Amino acid sequence: MYVGAVLGPGVLVLPALATEAAGPASLLAWVALLALSVPVAVSFARLGEQHRGGVVGFVRTAFGERAARPVAWWFYLVGVPFGVLGGALVGGRYVAHALGGGDPAVIAIVLLAAAFAANYAGLRVSAGAQVLLVGLLAVLLAVAVAGTVPTVSRDDFEPFAPHGWLAVGHAAVVLFFAFSGWEAAGNLADEFGDPRRATRRTLVVVAVLYLGLAVTTAGTTSDVPLADLLERVFGPSARLVTAVAATLLAFGAINTYLAGGARLGGRHGLTGLLVVCALLTAVTLRLHVELDTLMRVASTTLAAVAGGGGGAPPPPRRGPTAPGARGGPPAGLAFSGVLLAVPLVIGVAALVSARVGSAVPAGRSSS
Repeated sequence: MYVGAVLGPGVLVLPALATEAAGPASLLAWVALLALSVPVAVSFARLGEQHRGGVVGFVRTAFGERAARPVAWWFYLVGVPFGVLGGALVGGRYVAHALGGGDPAVIAIVLLAAAFAANYAGLRVSAGAQVLLVGLLAVLLAVAVAGTVPTVSRDDFEPFAPHGWLAVGHAAVVLFFAFSGWEAAGNLADEFGDPRRATRRTLVVVAVLYLGLAVTTAGTTSDVPLADLLERVFGPSARLVTAVAATLLAFGAINTYLAGGARLGGRHGLTGLLVVCALLTAVTLRLHVELDTLMRVASTTLAAVAGGGGGAPPPPRRGPTAPGARGGPPAGLAFSGVLLAVPLVIGVAALVSARVGSAVPAGRSSS
């Protein structure tokens, strides 16, 4: 389950987006984020042992309700909507590839509609099913990497940094989406006898799969890198299998994200998410917003969420991991550029709403 909190459908497309941003040098971004994951993962595991309520709960316990509000807004208004739409478009790409045509956006809308319908009907992807789906993804990644590593050549890494070294930072921004589940893993601490051991094992699994994927996709420009890797190993017959797997993974991840976001949003949380996702989808289609942009917005905001949670004081026994956990995610924001305006504006709005709400006398409306 720890692995499932980190490994999701985003990894099916992120290698291609990172390679597009920095070329083979994107491998350095993978390595840097894996190194950053160690203090972040351990710190959130420690926090999860003593606190509940996820990253919002960590911030609320440490700094109070007002400080927790921006974190909640970042996750509910940006992280979830952009994340689920991005996941749906990933699934759409793989299905369209398997069919030999079709509009990924239409397929993504169908996936979103199905996930919302399931949530309104009270249907959730069970923990067991989620584990199976993540296991399926892990197996596919392992098979794809093991089958294609022998074909990797030096030519795949030349030129190594075609867009310059700063592009590695830009690749890291979009790749952060693949590492944004550690704060969620902290919520699972009470389900393991030794959460720190589970965290260490997860770090090993994620490191092996991610580095293998980064190496084998270094020279690819495909929109569906995992499908291409599996087709190299098994031929065209792998296309349908990959599409089915991508659809199940996308639906499972979207369903789970919506359920978690709805709880955070309160009584009308799911309806609020439906409105936000519908508006975001309409704007994305109308303005032809690229998947890369959606992932970058989600990554930037989730980095702010992780930074907020990492800023919460750790349990009494402090370890050497705290500085990396606190400084790592915010440092990654430096390469987000104008996208920093998203968490900044949302955070200011959240703080203003908290201030206005506290100024309204009891029993009166602020309208």
